[in-house]
Amino acid sequence: MIHYQIRPLRPEAHLFEVTLTVAEPTPEGQAVTMPAWIPGSYMIRDFARHIVSIEAHAGDQTLTIAKLDKQTWQLPPVAEGPVSVTYQVYAWDLSVRGAHLDPTHGYFNGTCVFLAAMGHEDQPCRVTMEPPAGPQYATWKLATGMSRISGEALGFGDFEAESYDALIDHPVEMGQFEHAEFEACGVPHRVVLTGRQRADMARLCRDLKVICEQHIGLFGEPAPVRDYLFMTLVTDGYGGLEHRNSTSLMSPRGDLPRRTDGADEVRDGYRGYLGLCSHEYFHTWNIKRIKPAAFTPFDLRQEVHTELLWAFEGITSYYDDLALARTGLIKPESYLELLGQTLTRVQRGQGRLRQTVTESSFDAWTRFYKQDENAPNAIVSYYAKGALIALALDLTLRDRSDERVTLDHLMRLLWQRHGQDQGVPEQGIQALAEELLGEDLSDFFEPALYGTGDLPLAALLESRGVLLHWRSASSHGDNGGKAASAPPPVHLGVRVAADPQGARIQVAYQQGAAMAAGLSAGDVIIAVDGIKTDAGSLDSLLAAYQEGERVDVHAFRRDELMRFTVSLARSEPDTAFFSLAEGGLTEKGRAWLLGR
Repeated sequence: MIHYQIRPLRPEAHLFEVTLTVAEPTPEGQAVTMPAWIPGSYMIRDFARHIVSIEAHAGDQTLTIAKLDKQTWQLPPVAEGPVSVTYQVYAWDLSVRGAHLDPTHGYFNGTCVFLAAMGHEDQPCRVTMEPPAGPQYATWKLATGMSRISGEALGFGDFEAESYDALIDHPVEMGQFEHAEFEACGVPHRVVLTGRQRADMARLCRDLKVICEQHIGLFGEPAPVRDYLFMTLVTDGYGGLEHRNSTSLMSPRGDLPRRTDGADEVRDGYRGYLGLCSHEYFHTWNIKRIKPAAFTPFDLRQEVHTELLWAFEGITSYYDDLALARTGLIKPESYLELLGQTLTRVQRGQGRLRQTVTESSFDAWTRFYKQDENAPNAIVSYYAKGALIALALDLTLRDRSDERVTLDHLMRLLWQRHGQDQGVPEQGIQALAEELLGEDLSDFFEPALYGTGDLPLAALLESRGVLLHWRSASSHGDNGGKAASAPPPVHLGVRVAADPQGARIQVAYQQGAAMAAGLSAGDVIIAVDGIKTDAGSLDSLLAAYQEGERVDVHAFRRDELMRFTVSLARSEPDTAFFSLAEGGLTEKGRAWLLGR
């Protein structure tokens, strides 16, 4: 057995101290290595760079360590065990992917703190977790999905994992946090909120319960976990990362349910938070257990490429919000608003015309997870476009089978065939869909996955009582999803954000008037025709102009003031929203959207 001992050494200095002990002697020497990436996050992150000191011992003997590469260390041969490696890790990455430690809390993913003893990765691992020293930390608690060996519930103590792969798939949160529990289909679920907040925990547990039961019901009982943990850090960030029986989330406190909310009120922020929880929980099946064949097993030292991320992230992104509608947590109109926002995001970027969704999946390491200011013009999101493909596939299967075959059936078959050890081949999704339907589906998959044309969503939805509409953006902050009053006559073709000096251009779309005039992402617009402006006043200022007029726009590029002459243009009808037909959802529409 491999033994790890970890404690927050100096929270104020953001240092964890870890000792790795291998019980057996290592006559040929022992190598230790740290992963370069974490499953679910397709970007090389080089966690080993945060190791600030490392030493090794065999009994009282200090061993000389040779560094072989950026993430691997070699120890000399040792005739008698045990051998231990002690190292300190700097933890100041406040994200769901990293490790973070300060006097208020500690958090880590195993990939960030646990070196692997090479050749022993299949051995069971025991982890001793200790609190920081000092009376101010006496009330700290600990939450993790790892199996507990000793210690009280929510306390520090000893834990175990069946292998190194399992060890690094159990993130840990420690500190002072609020905690609640609920059951879904007989499985205990825990909720942890870290940070100052006044959330309605009873409401949150009630809503999460129906989401979890919806997903368990889709794949079929029993659930593949003995328990599950939702961990949320309340901050100004947003995001989530799935693990085998837990998830790490970040959410603004305003997105959590309030005790003052109405019983059936789901504010937009809370809707987004529930969708995030739903997304990561669905991953319990779709990527943690059903995964591409290329990921079985994971090689955590280098990039692993697959064309299938459109399915694992896109299908998950389809079901996350759909589950909110099927459970009745949100109304169909609210779901259609979210769908309109997804379609708007895809439509506005010229990248959808340049990159296929399979190319986006394959290039996730170098392009999607290393986006720059030109990303919307160059790439397409396998999350958003993948969700639209999942929708189109679901409706296509339903149409061609008279509702006898749906994407729900396909997901269950994927779970039965590939939910344990055997990964999904690159063409495996299409093959299983054709098996279920009993006919060739190349006419759907070929253009959807390997083409850059738009999907036939309008036709697929119309028979279900859902109508697709296109309009121009009503403002520079218009995300779509809703009908709007008459749009302003002109639009710069940019997305802007507030800046102390004015309106900072986040994205300059290639088809827009601003880029045609020479404005670029990062420029800060401070005046239009000599009148001061900012992100809040830019739309109202432009409303006084008509299509074809030329205006002088002053902007800072870095620290230089520049002037651009912009020929104003009307914005493209690239903003989508959906409405229910006069008779509402048809029978087919209710079967799809409401699951009945």
